[in-house]
Amino acid sequence: MENRPRCTTGVEILDLDLGGGIPCGNIVLISGASGVGKTTFSMQFLIDGVKKGEKSVFFTATETIQKLKKYQGVFDFFDEKYIKSGDLIVIDLWSISDKLGLSPDHYTFEEANILFEVIRDIVKEVGAKRLVLDSITSLCYRIKSREGIRDFIFKLGSSLTILNCTTFLTSEVPPMVFQFSQNEIEEFISDGIFFLSDIERKGDLIRTLQVIKMRGTSHSRTKYALTMSSKNGVDLTPILQTRA
Repeated sequence: MENRPRCTTGVEILDLDLGGGIPCGNIVLISGASGVGKTTFSMQFLIDGVKKGEKSVFFTATETIQKLKKYQGVFDFFDEKYIKSGDLIVIDLWSISDKLGLSPDHYTFEEANILFEVIRDIVKEVGAKRLVLDSITSLCYRIKSREGIRDFIFKLGSSLTILNCTTFLTSEVPPMVFQFSQNEIEEFISDGIFFLSDIERKGDLIRTLQVIKMRGTSHSRTKYALTMSSKNGVDLTPILQTRA
């Protein structure tokens, strides 16, 4: 395996499984249905970077910045001081799109390329080492064509790898289905996939996380039970260690 520097996720047991973390510069798909913890896991990843002195950027395309801060504010790891200091930059993707005069319904190839260049330039300008785009699914609804989606993600991943920026793309999929994206394109271009799902146990739904792939490092395919608490944020426990 490649001996590349690692980018920690902020979840210790997961970093150990990945041999120290995600290889820096990888683009990782965070797949799962609504409510499984994609946004919280992604924000915890960014804050972990901020605490290590790494500039981080969160592009939101699913909820307003105010709602994002409100919902993430219940976790101890999140503090608006990181935003005020400029170490964590939160950007409404649709506001940028509107300011650029891009179509609100259907991006042409040229419009998608303009948005890609803006995202890349922001990362380059601030020197960001971690980025989250929440969600790639919402963005793909506007790109629409498979060729356009493939081109956008490929160029984004290639340029951010050169900038040594590790990237999370959240992907929305139907509940209780082993599926990684709506378009079945994103998973093939991404370097890694974290699959968040639910399993039913005695009438309860238990959140789970599994590493499906990660280029540049060995890893298990252990399925973890995922819990979220205000104190610890996302916590993982190997599913076989949870009570039956």
